[in-house]
Amino acid sequence: MVRKKLTRAKKNIKKRIGYTTGVFDLFHIGHLNLLRNAKAYCDKLIVGVSVDELVKYKHKKPVIPFSERIEIVRQCKFVDLAIPQYKVDKFEIIQKLKSNYLFVGDDWYKNKKWNDMEKKLNEIKCEVIYFPYTKDKSSTLINKFLIEKRKKKNS
Repeated sequence: MVRKKLTRAKKNIKKRIGYTTGVFDLFHIGHLNLLRNAKAYCDKLIVGVSVDELVKYKHKKPVIPFSERIEIVRQCKFVDLAIPQYKVDKFEIIQKLKSNYLFVGDDWYKNKKWNDMEKKLNEIKCEVIYFPYTKDKSSTLINKFLIEKRKKKNS
């Protein structure tokens, strides 16, 4: 009898769901820090990995193809579910996932666009959590370094 009550009680505990997104190209310590910190806030961490077509809006092309990037993210021990991210606007997917948190880098903090997004998300009880952006590590910086190294090698 006691066992059934405990089982029923466990089912009534609401899981905290977190969501974050990224390109996750040339996976590095900044990506890992984001995922580790995000997982500490929630029971289930869902990660949206930008599809190649979405990355084009930044006038960039990922080095690593989408199918490999999402698999790398899926294998990270902090990630419970990795899904394709098709849209820049995250509101619709956050609403669908019933996410309690959206995790982003603090480079977006106090940005007008994100202040508006925060207000919109607060209405559906989703809190935006800002984590320190790893300024000295980024896929863009790594890629630039590799391009320069190749140029020097071929000179």
